[in-house]
Amino acid sequence: MDPPLYQLKAEFFKTLGHPVRIRVLELLSIREHAVAEMLPEVGVEPAALSQQLAVLRKANLVVTRREGSTVYYRLTSDDIAELMRVARGILTGVLQGQAELLAGLRAASR
Repeated sequence: MDPPLYQLKAEFFKTLGHPVRIRVLELLSIREHAVAEMLPEVGVEPAALSQQLAVLRKANLVVTRREGSTVYYRLTSDDIAELMRVARGILTGVLQGQAELLAGLRAASR
């Protein structure tokens, strides 16, 4: 018996549940990147980046190509980039709501 779709979705979101993985996906949403290009952008050691890239590869969210000794990563689907954009929009709305609530609390305490 196959796992229910909601369980597969939960596993998918667990895969996204690491800040380095999210940052990598954001970078790759812009364009293909070499590992060396991503290192300063994600701010982790090479071994840590390699580990997170392996998780993304295993989940089939990114693929690689080699050019000489350089390994390039890209997203497997434009839908992943769209998911990053949608998440940003959702968070923007949530943060705006929280800022308005905070402003209201500050005004009420005066």
